[in-house]
This record gives sequence, structure tokens and C-alpha cells, in this order.
Amino acid sequence: MHTEERITTELVREFVMAAHGNLEKVQELLVESPSLLHASYNWGGSDWESALGASAHVGRKDIALYLLEKGARMDIFAGELEVVQAILVAQPEALRASGPHGISLLQHARMGGEKAQRVFDYLTVLS
Repeated sequence: MHTEERITTELVREFVMAAHGNLEKVQELLVESPSLLHASYNWGGSDWESALGASAHVGRKDIALYLLEKGARMDIFAGELEVVQAILVAQPEALRASGPHGISLLQHARMGGEKAQRVFDYLTVLS
């Protein structure tokens, strides 16, 4: 079994920060340390953020899609209507869930802009 070296907190932070807007840096870091794909950074106060969460809440669908293509775990905050619907059917209380930085599901969809409009419209009807 191949084991990768532990990734440092600083490297996780750099990766999550890059996912807010720098696709090239995300690609570079992921090639160097593939285990970053599933890492989350704790900003403090239990404010955990993954690269997927970072790219989703700033509307960087290109980065989010890249991470998903590489095998990132999909979550309710990633702007995919079918995923949001499926999770809310199974767990209706997730409608009030907070994501990275305490941002609500509805606010994530709002911040996703045109690319997340279908999710925003769906959540607005439910709210």
C-alpha cells in the first residue's frame, strides 16, 4: 500500500485559498499533492472549508468542475440542482444548513450567480 506524506496545514490553506479563484494554482498543487483533493482547512470556530466549497461560494464553476472531475466529494453547496434536491428529500433540515464561513445554502446559490440560478430559484420557493 502506497502512503503519501502528511500534508501540512499551510499547504491545505494555500490550496483552499487558490480554489477561490486560481485554477492554474489548484491544478499545480493537486499534481504535487493529490490528497489535497479531500482536505479541508479550519479557519477557526469550526469554520471548515474544502477547495470545492471555496470555489462554489465564489461562483468559480470552472474550478469546482475540475475538482469534481478529479474525484472531489460532491456536497449540497456545489450548485448542482439535482444534488440539492436529492439531499433535501432525504434530509429536509439541510435547507437551513450553513457551509463554509457560515454562508447559508440560499446565499451560496445567490453568490453562484447565473450558473446557480436554478438552485437559487428552487431554494427560494422552499424558503
